Amino acid sequence: MIHELWQRQLRDGLAAMDVSLTETQQQQLLAFLGLLNKWNRAYNLTAVRNEQDMVSRQLLDSLSILPWVTTEHLLDVGAGGGLPGIPLAIALPEKRFTLLDSNGKKTRFLNQCVLELGLGNVEVIHGRAEDCEPETPFTQISSRAFTALENLVIWCGDLLANGGEFLAMKGQFPDDEVAALPAAWQVKSTHSLDVHGANGERHLLLIDRAENDR
Repeated sequence: MIHELWQRQLRDGLAAMDVSLTETQQQQLLAFLGLLNKWNRAYNLTAVRNEQDMVSRQLLDSLSILPWVTTEHLLDVGAGGGLPGIPLAIALPEKRFTLLDSNGKKTRFLNQCVLELGLGNVEVIHGRAEDCEPETPFTQISSRAFTALENLVIWCGDLLANGGEFLAMKGQFPDDEVAALPAAWQVKSTHSLDVHGANGERHLLLIDRAENDR
């Protein structure tokens, strides 16, 4: 029964968000949600426990930033249970995704997802952002429920290419966090996210280096 509910919620949500995915992609998303639900009982991957809320608060919430993913290779920091990285990778198979997390249990889960879902466009890295040394910096770095904006730019700033941007997903608009941003960084734009079936505010903040620091 729950799988049928998830199918209906996903189909309705994608239509409401004007996101077109193949049947295979939709089944991959539902399979990922099944893995997340199963592993969550032992690994505490997400605070969402109510199965009726999982499609909207995990899948659709992640997919709500699709219009702003423009890079060919996205880094998702503090990837945790794979949100938004795994749903984005399923929806955008032509793009590459690197998922970074310092928690070994969570990266084991992510590697299992990559294996079971056949995600050839996803790489998982177990480690801290400060210790990560990519061959080339990333033009976009996503973050969802990871840390305060100040920490995000300090810990991950070296991973971002010149002219690149952070895609920071937040609930209520984080006025205090924006005010605490170091002078070298600025909020480039903000977007209110409408997630079908989900209550509460959601915002996406695009953050880049201030003009004189590029």
